[in-house]
Amino acid sequence: MRIIVIGATGTIGKAVAKQLATEHEVIKVASKSGDHRVDMSSKDSIENMFREVGPFDALACAAGVARFAPLAELSDEDFQTGLFGKLMGQVNLVRVGMNYINDNGSFTLTSGVLSHQPMPGSASISMVNAGLEGFVRAAALELPRGIRINVVSPPWVKETLEALGMDSSGGMPAQQVAQAYWASIHGTRSGVVINAKDFA
Repeated sequence: MRIIVIGATGTIGKAVAKQLATEHEVIKVASKSGDHRVDMSSKDSIENMFREVGPFDALACAAGVARFAPLAELSDEDFQTGLFGKLMGQVNLVRVGMNYINDNGSFTLTSGVLSHQPMPGSASISMVNAGLEGFVRAAALELPRGIRINVVSPPWVKETLEALGMDSSGGMPAQQVAQAYWASIHGTRSGVVINAKDFA
């Protein structure tokens, strides 16, 4: 298969790209490096990326920006960052990508544990993650040509916690999280929220 990995230079994306590359052609896409570049907050940038890449069989997105901060400190701009950078960015990957994906292809997006296990400071991220999960459930009912769509919900990733100087003992290694994306791409399910913890 010809598979696009968005966010291929990030912690999860790198692990996903590495695993998929063992059997498939992987096109690595990120904001600042990779085979192609994309600005997730710009629909025009997304359109250009797909035009450059051409037809593909699957897309996995492990990218998206949202602000973590106390509710009282979140500005309009902070909410917009999550809405455009992570929510609409991924929604637009599907909306535009539908014109380029091959029959029976698949989209795999990324939400996160904070959609159903919120914590202080996660109001914006929890909202965006839950919105993505709702979108995937509904979009699956309408995608044509046998195209599937799922969303992976990762827990806290071990490498990310380490990078933040936090206790990483409860984190899940990115390599294990990547297995959830593999399952989405190689499976038959659609409209499903895949809990990455199931692959621990």
